[in-house]
Amino acid sequence: MSTDKNRATAAAILPLVGGPDNVTSIAHCMTRLRIALRDRSLVQDEALRALPAVLGVVEDDTYQIVLGPGTVARVTPEFEALVKEGRSAAGTPARAQSTESADTANATDTTGTADAAHPVTAAELAAQGAALKQARKTKNATPFKLLLRRIANVFVPLIPALIGCGIIAGLNGLLANLGWLPAVVPALAAMASGFMSLIAVFVGYNTAKEFGGTPILGGAVAAVIVFPGVAKIDAFGQPLSPGQGGVLGALAAALLAVQVEKWCRKWVPEALDVLVTPTLTVLITGLVTLFGLMFLAGEVSTAIGTFANWLLATGGAFAGLVLGGLFLPLVMLGLHQALIPIHTTLIEQSGYTVLLPILAMAGAGQVGAAIAVYYRLPRNASIRATVKSALPAGFLGIGEPLIYGVSLPLGRPFVTACIGGAAGGAFVGLAHQLGVAFGSTAIGPSGWALFPLLDGTSGLAASLTVYVGGLGVGYLVGFVATYFFGFTHQMLADLNADPDPAPATEPAREPALT
Repeated sequence: MSTDKNRATAAAILPLVGGPDNVTSIAHCMTRLRIALRDRSLVQDEALRALPAVLGVVEDDTYQIVLGPGTVARVTPEFEALVKEGRSAAGTPARAQSTESADTANATDTTGTADAAHPVTAAELAAQGAALKQARKTKNATPFKLLLRRIANVFVPLIPALIGCGIIAGLNGLLANLGWLPAVVPALAAMASGFMSLIAVFVGYNTAKEFGGTPILGGAVAAVIVFPGVAKIDAFGQPLSPGQGGVLGALAAALLAVQVEKWCRKWVPEALDVLVTPTLTVLITGLVTLFGLMFLAGEVSTAIGTFANWLLATGGAFAGLVLGGLFLPLVMLGLHQALIPIHTTLIEQSGYTVLLPILAMAGAGQVGAAIAVYYRLPRNASIRATVKSALPAGFLGIGEPLIYGVSLPLGRPFVTACIGGAAGGAFVGLAHQLGVAFGSTAIGPSGWALFPLLDGTSGLAASLTVYVGGLGVGYLVGFVATYFFGFTHQMLADLNADPDPAPATEPAREPALT
């Protein structure tokens, strides 16, 4: 039954993105189905948002359909299968279905907007949110931000393994502390640590793949970093340590390997390419990595860990306030992607990233602000339906439906959401300053979904208590700030009115904003 449901979701999405012929590539991350499109104009955005399984739509370098954790991993293979089936069947039925759906969507859209007397509705907020996303995409298309996005693409595929191994590590620590199942503890330790001991190899593989090289060569040069035999090699007057430089060293080594490989492809005769190119790529990059990159990347990694711990230990409350308050704007600017390798480096060093629980407070402020919007607009059934349907995802750390469907188009509630995030971040940062240091053993989840991944020096109970307290502060301050300062009198006059929707059409449009 579950498979049928996932296939039905995929079948509903496919015609609304232009059919199988319009899809050029398919991938997914933690929460989103990411597809590349041949013709963007064939996509029916409003009809997509109206699907019950769709939590939101985000347009970036790929077209991203937010389905939520768990669901996206099950819908994606069904979607891929339907695309293949549609292409093998010559594609004409899919085109016809797409056209028919377009006609239906157009008819629905006309019905939903025919009455000009309606006040501002959730549909209009969604349109504003879509325009803001497009503007953000245009502003973010700078070389630096595009580079950050590509680096993020290296690490995003690693998130499922980080989550799985992180939860197993937490379970292993709990069993070890309680003295239960002593025979199982070493096995769980091996499962939790195996991936992290070789994460540099996966980073090297993904880096070469993302930047146009041969993936296996990227993995090969990154494998040098974790090879135990490097302990016999001296660099800069001291012996190397296996794993020194970590993911940053692997990233740098693989980037260099891509350049060496491209140079070889250009100058090596084709008859010798299969022998010479991989040999020179591994040899040149390996030597530079061993006698330069490992040491330099190791120094940078150590500095990152030292600075993060110092920042929270000495200025925890203020640092948490700044990080929690600015994270949503960083997301809007695309600069949050620079934090992904930093998170991974911290996890590699200490087993958890101290930054993620603080940054998760931004989502708590967003949830509190959305609840305040719900209560401040008691007569606007459309916007209230949007908030109500998007809140469950918001509690689990999926903020796009609330951000782009509610707070950002309204303007002031986005600012008050940031205030809530700042308050929650200050609470968690203060706990670090007082000695309760903790973090997340993986990246990706947020909100309530972060509970199984918390770990720290003061024990699980203390970590959970501080994190729950931070969420509570974020919810409360986000709510209060939005309730009292999130609306002007004119905004309330425009928004707080009954849109008097047509019974047959408006309920079908409300889920479009989730």
